[in-house]
Amino acid sequence: MDNKNLMVGALFVLLAGGSWWLLQSSDEGGSGGGPDGHTPDYYVDDFTVTTMGPDGKPKQKLTAERMLHYPDDDSTELTRPHLVLYEADTPPWRVRSETGWVSGDGKLVLLNGEVKIDRAAAPGIRPVHITTRDLRVRPRENYAETDEKVKIRSQKSWQTSIGMQAWLTKPVRMKFLSNVRGHYEIK
Repeated sequence: MDNKNLMVGALFVLLAGGSWWLLQSSDEGGSGGGPDGHTPDYYVDDFTVTTMGPDGKPKQKLTAERMLHYPDDDSTELTRPHLVLYEADTPPWRVRSETGWVSGDGKLVLLNGEVKIDRAAAPGIRPVHITTRDLRVRPRENYAETDEKVKIRSQKSWQTSIGMQAWLTKPVRMKFLSNVRGHYEIK
């Protein structure tokens, strides 16, 4: 009987010690979870947010398959984001990527992995299709940049470069940073 009580007591001590150790190792920093307390507090599936301009018309629209919000820095992670940048009297720019990140103040959007940027044709405006990787976007300024390889197609014209800066409001401007090559057909 004493042997049985000793075994039960030892088991309780082991369970208590193991529970204490698990609690300490999973509660680093007091917020429980990710490194340095970077743990999402909520998520939204099939997320959409539209920002309106002063004229009441859409200025930007951001959609994603999934959005995770992190309270420690108010940042947001996105799965398959799709950003639409509207400009009066021209077709909108549509930007898609594999994943994305939005700063807490909304001033910076990082579009990670393969990025595709498209603008449809309109009277006097040629269609544009751009592929690159790891794009940094300042949505309030309709500005985007990357240090990665860029491929641009517009009808039969094409261009490649390493690195790009793009201002996507009128007048649209793009600056290509290095190793620029292209073929242009003018009608």
